[in-house]
Amino acid sequence: MFKGSITALITPMNQDGSLDLASMGGFIDWQIQQGSSALVPVGTTGESPTLTPEEHAQVVEFTIKTTNGRVPVLAGAGSNSTAEAIKMARDAQAAGASGVLVVAPYYNKPVQEGIYRHFMAVADAITIPLILYNIPGRSVIDISVETMARLAKHPNIIGVKDATTNLMRPLQTRHAISKPFIQLSGEDATAVAFLASGGDGCISVTSNVAPTQCAEIQAAWNDGRVMEAMEKHDRLFPLHEALFCESNPVPVKFAASVLGLMGETCRLPLAPLSDASRTRVKDAMSMAGLLD
Repeated sequence: MFKGSITALITPMNQDGSLDLASMGGFIDWQIQQGSSALVPVGTTGESPTLTPEEHAQVVEFTIKTTNGRVPVLAGAGSNSTAEAIKMARDAQAAGASGVLVVAPYYNKPVQEGIYRHFMAVADAITIPLILYNIPGRSVIDISVETMARLAKHPNIIGVKDATTNLMRPLQTRHAISKPFIQLSGEDATAVAFLASGGDGCISVTSNVAPTQCAEIQAAWNDGRVMEAMEKHDRLFPLHEALFCESNPVPVKFAASVLGLMGETCRLPLAPLSDASRTRVKDAMSMAGLLD
């Protein structure tokens, strides 16, 4: 269900910071038409930290309704409060999500036992699949391979989004877990290398603005056209880097605005993209063939 090029959706906003659902509807349709295999609303790229609980639920419901079963929806349901994560996961299930993506509890800095109990509590509260999200760069903590193997014993916990950039991790995880376990890269720049290490796809920021190219990379790899996948990835690599030249999702929202997909507005504390970074993003978009 969750493999290939999966887009971590940006959340369109009007200049006053309110949700721009009109743009979001067209954007979701475009993502599906361009080949994205699944959609992830209200993750970090969707500015979940600054959405109210009501807006969070609204974006999830809107994405599911607009998608209308055409591709799976993996709803963001992460919080450093276990009770809040449970509520988000239950709300996503009630709205018809195909699964939930739950980030490691940030800021609190729990030990591995606390991490284990957090995810188990969320998984016990729902009946739809749960994918772990391991991103030590933002959450500070790392879900160890040993903890992941313990969690994988839960029937609802089916995979991981790995944003560690450690290409040994998919190999270690595959050896530690006996059941089929989905492994998705959370870093565009390592997408092909992650596949080579046994990965199943990528939850991508870049696919917000280059969905066709990202889907083609995954398809080429899966078809055994390894050199083609590498060549396509090389062409996108400057864009992968440029979209993280400042805090995500500021650069990718600017790129989306250049393509006329939506405005570039982000909520504070994210500041508008600097002039130097605007030039860098546009140059990378040109190299990727997005502005030809």
